[in-house]
This record gives sequence, C-alpha cells and structure tokens, in this order.
Amino acid sequence: MKFSPILMGFFYAGLGSIFTYLAIQSAGTDGEMWSFWTILLMVLATIDFVYAIRFFLLTKKINQMKKNEENKKR
Repeated sequence: MKFSPILMGFFYAGLGSIFTYLAIQSAGTDGEMWSFWTILLMVLATIDFVYAIRFFLLTKKINQMKKNEENKKR
C-alpha cells in the first residue's frame, strides 16, 4: 500500500511534535536541560521535522511536474 507524501509529512510532523513534548517533559522532571534523554529526544524531533518538510516539498514538486506535463499536452 502506497502512502501519499502529504500523509507522510503529517505523520512525521506529528512524531516530531510528540518527541518535542516528551523532551519538554523530560527537561521539566529532571530539572536539567542538558540531560542525555532530553538531547536525544530533541535530535529525534529535529530529524522528524526535517523529514516532514522534505515530504511537503516533494508534494509541491510533484504538483508542479503534473502541472507542467498538462501544459505540454495542450
């Protein structure tokens, strides 16, 4: 089963949000901003947000290619 890039973008944005929330909670309970778990969760959140942005840009690129293809047929 294939998933659309926009759906995958929202999926990764959601994961990034969850990891950000968990990092904030970790920093609040530990009382230490630079703990290993907080940094790890923020790195994972950053990676997920980067993937989300790349999937949204891919969707834009696909739509532009489809539009260009339709214009060539005319």
